Amino acid sequence: MKTLSKLKTNKKLIFVIFAMFLISLISLYATQKSFSMFSMDLVYRQILWYSIGFIVIYVVVFLENDFFSKYVWSLYILGNVSLLALLLFAEPINNASRWFIIPYVGTIQPSEFVKIILILVVSAMVTKFNNSYDKPSPKEELFFLLKVGFIVGIPSVLTFLQPDTGVVIIYLVLTLVILFVGGIRYRWFLGFLALLGGAITFVLSLFFISTDLFIKVLGTDFFLRVDRLLDWGSKTGFQLESGLIAIGNGTFFGSGIGNTPIYFPEAQTDFIFAVYANNFGFLGVLILFLTFGFLYYVLVKIAFNSHNFRNHYIVAGFIGILLYQQLQNIGMTFGLFPLTGITLPFISAGGSSLLSYMIMVGIIVNIANEK
Repeated sequence: MKTLSKLKTNKKLIFVIFAMFLISLISLYATQKSFSMFSMDLVYRQILWYSIGFIVIYVVVFLENDFFSKYVWSLYILGNVSLLALLLFAEPINNASRWFIIPYVGTIQPSEFVKIILILVVSAMVTKFNNSYDKPSPKEELFFLLKVGFIVGIPSVLTFLQPDTGVVIIYLVLTLVILFVGGIRYRWFLGFLALLGGAITFVLSLFFISTDLFIKVLGTDFFLRVDRLLDWGSKTGFQLESGLIAIGNGTFFGSGIGNTPIYFPEAQTDFIFAVYANNFGFLGVLILFLTFGFLYYVLVKIAFNSHNFRNHYIVAGFIGILLYQQLQNIGMTFGLFPLTGITLPFISAGGSSLLSYMIMVGIIVNIANEK
């Protein structure tokens, strides 16, 4: 009963999650009706995952955040072990070792849960650092940043080898956001951007100057990934062009549910926004954006009401990855960003991603209930 009362005091957060649940079901229903022999499989599966997700929220609220604080490093080790086990034992799917196959259930993607673990780990590290030093020297900050880089670097390398560059970028985003909110001097961010710019310049120079040399130095797999990322600049490709046509045909009120005029792959995941925009038009997109905006309003309000700086970092990390995934997913359907396989949080079909975010929602509920 105590757990239920905690959920009731956070009606706004639960309401917005339920609203996205309904939008997700409508979008997936439209996807299946448009692109295949009509079936409700995706819809039923999403209902199942959301049902499990709400149970996960209840369990996380029951455990409370002290549990996650106590075992955060154990969770970190478990996350890395699961990523390593993927590389050693998992059966590749589409030439990628990202998923464990669970009989009668489907697939589980550990990297989706690792990003939540990293939010907790980096937040704990920044909190401890700020509590240890009133005014840290540049040398102390540098040593701390090297430790953070090492901790984040281990799962990043393991995830990159799967290969899954998109999730590695999410690791980087959440880390930078938490460090920024944690008050780390701006000079380190400028230095990081300079190093990143230099690395990108080197890779692109090598890519355009000599394909053979690039493959010899960095490998064929990395060449194919860079080639795919650069493909977006030409605004060509079957999937991208089809997505743009679908969005353009949506007009103001949309073409109607299930009336998407053109087929494109991964409509239920990567390109779910294109289907939604076509079926429900500008008005539907506006409702979706208002729903996202209301979620951010609730999260920011919860963070400001908390007097625990660790909670600020956790909420900031969550907002950072949510905003990045939304911008990346929607932007790539317009050709504004590279196609990276990033899904739209709470809307796209999927189990691991949704459950990981439901864990985070439970943690946010706990933060809102802390006195």
